[in-house]
Amino acid sequence: MASLKELKGRINSVKSTQKITKAKQMVAAAKLRKAQAAAEAARPYAQRLAEVMGSLSSKITVSENSPKLLAGTGSDQVHLLVVANSDKGLCGAFNSNIVRAARAKAIELEAAGKTVLFYLIGRKGRAVIRREYPKQIAHMFDTTDVREPGFNEAERVADELVAMYEAGKFDVAHLFYSKFRSALVQEPTSQQIIPVPAPKAAAVQADAVTEYEPDEEEILAALLPRYLKTQLFGALLENAASEQGASMTAMDNATRNAGDLIKKLTIVYNRTRQAAITTELVEIIAGAEAL
Repeated sequence: MASLKELKGRINSVKSTQKITKAKQMVAAAKLRKAQAAAEAARPYAQRLAEVMGSLSSKITVSENSPKLLAGTGSDQVHLLVVANSDKGLCGAFNSNIVRAARAKAIELEAAGKTVLFYLIGRKGRAVIRREYPKQIAHMFDTTDVREPGFNEAERVADELVAMYEAGKFDVAHLFYSKFRSALVQEPTSQQIIPVPAPKAAAVQADAVTEYEPDEEEILAALLPRYLKTQLFGALLENAASEQGASMTAMDNATRNAGDLIKKLTIVYNRTRQAAITTELVEIIAGAEAL
């Protein structure tokens, strides 16, 4: 059994840890409000842009003369998995859930005979993918010097992806990130971003009276890169909100667990102390009787 000194030291250590987790929880809660507002504010624009893209693409016939971001390369052999993670830990299973979804997709594609490459955003999650796919990492986008990834980072990633796509390094790109639902729920999400998938028929709004100048294909060629940047920007914002929500929940659980551990250790400490006092009293009484 541990001594009273050791138990006291453990209790103080857990109390110090509890203070840290409590402070981290409060910081995450404060950042969550801002990140959630940013993510929710970006959704209407992305949704409206998607509707415009759907309306335009419904008026043209996709062919080899169509913009490459829409028509594709004519092959689907090489798939690039764009995995967006954070640079910080202490956020529960936030990063591991995204990596798990990407690994599942990689296994599925390789089972179908496809070639899989990775484009990694953020520092967390790299170790697992580098360990399992050391020769299949096409690029790692560093965000360690960025306080809050935003549109500038999304634009740089989009430009790099388009350059790789036009150079023929991959045929299809899938984006993996965590969609923010609430502080308790963050949903790992996968979506194809290159080539831009054709919109579903139900999502395309009939607009027979609209005339476009210049024609639809020219407008699409100009909008497709912006659409890609918007999708990446939205994913980064969703990730930021999800990270803070996961961090707040994880730190709240850690704080509660630390409190439970302190109670258990305090009970053990009191029992050990009482046993020591009882033993001393018995020794004193036995010595007095012996006299």
